[in-house]
Amino acid sequence: MINNIFNFINLHNGEEQKDKVLANVTANISFRGSNLWILACAIIIASIGLNVNSTAVIIGAMLISPLMGPIVGAGFALGTYNFSLLKKSFKNLLIATFVSLTVSAIYFYISPFKDVQSEILARTAPNIYDVLIAFFGGLVGVIAITRVEKGNPIPGVAIATALMPPLCTAGFGLATFNFSYFFGAFYLYTINCFFICIATFFVVKFLQYPSSIIDNKYEKRIRYGITILIIVMIVPSFYLAYNLYNEKKFTKTAEQFVQKEFENNGYTVIYKKINYNSNPRTIDLAFLNKKFTDKEINSFNKMLADNGLAGTRLTIRQNDTDIKSEILSEINKFDSNISEKDITISKLRQELDTYRTSDSTLLKEIEILYPKINNVSYGKIEKFPQTDSAQLTFTLLYSGEGIDQDQLARWLQKRINEKNINIIKTETK
Repeated sequence: MINNIFNFINLHNGEEQKDKVLANVTANISFRGSNLWILACAIIIASIGLNVNSTAVIIGAMLISPLMGPIVGAGFALGTYNFSLLKKSFKNLLIATFVSLTVSAIYFYISPFKDVQSEILARTAPNIYDVLIAFFGGLVGVIAITRVEKGNPIPGVAIATALMPPLCTAGFGLATFNFSYFFGAFYLYTINCFFICIATFFVVKFLQYPSSIIDNKYEKRIRYGITILIIVMIVPSFYLAYNLYNEKKFTKTAEQFVQKEFENNGYTVIYKKINYNSNPRTIDLAFLNKKFTDKEINSFNKMLADNGLAGTRLTIRQNDTDIKSEILSEINKFDSNISEKDITISKLRQELDTYRTSDSTLLKEIEILYPKINNVSYGKIEKFPQTDSAQLTFTLLYSGEGIDQDQLARWLQKRINEKNINIIKTETK
């Protein structure tokens, strides 16, 4: 039973002859002539895909890229301790990397469109998940290379390990002098190269490819060197993954706080920005027609720590100019079709709400309580008292005899919850 299971998962089944595999790997290392032209064309295609934010174009560039050759060659060289092959692989990988960075930097420098798209941002902050993708993608790739029947994994490996987009993003960082993008993308490219190489090394050792040296001392040095390099490459990715986890957790907690304290209480949020990377972390909000006092805002800020948001500052934007500019900024960022005209309409609606009395039953009640009243009309108007500032006053116009205006005013104060009531009798025509 155990033997049957072992044979079922045995990697030696269907294995190509080792000398043929090595010859094929060695032939794909070199970047001369057509390989160099294919690489340059693939770089331009990938750069265009990043520039226009097209995933399909980027995938196409990854499929035609010949970058896997020297990386797999370096893994085979390490696994067989073939230092001349290792030197050749590194040399060609450096040539390919230099050509790729140069071509992509030239493209982005010439391109009139230098907006940072989501496809570019996705390649600037690698983490432990990128390590896992590169390693297991490399495993699949080298296993496919060592088979008699190559099958379909190779194109999938090219897409999954994604060597081209990080290089092009690094070129974008050079062209725009944004070195945080350059280093983040180049680190992702380095992760992919290194862990594809390490995955190849493990498979080559597992399949027992013949070694070029016999001295165990060299084998130990290589193993120690690989172990140290793995630690050096993984530690930053763990930190970045931990930071990403904390950012997602903070964003989720902030969203829950906003929903519980504001949205569930009927306040319409028209602008929301949560910034984890600022110091202190911030939550910026703006509301459709709700105005908060400074005391209320301070109270909400004190509640943040109790809701898992210690070290966070809540800002509620209530200045119309600031709100409009922030909304327009967000609209442009996410390619929305809402125009400034829509913001103006929203503002006008808010102003209209302050003058409008929306109570369909009020007129009927007045007619029942005061049957002698005629030609009733009412609304809110601005009244200027002794000071320069205006105040809104509920004003009712009517015609008819025998109406006690003081009684009607007191009733309206209770009925519509308004302090300022002005009753005016008009002449009957």
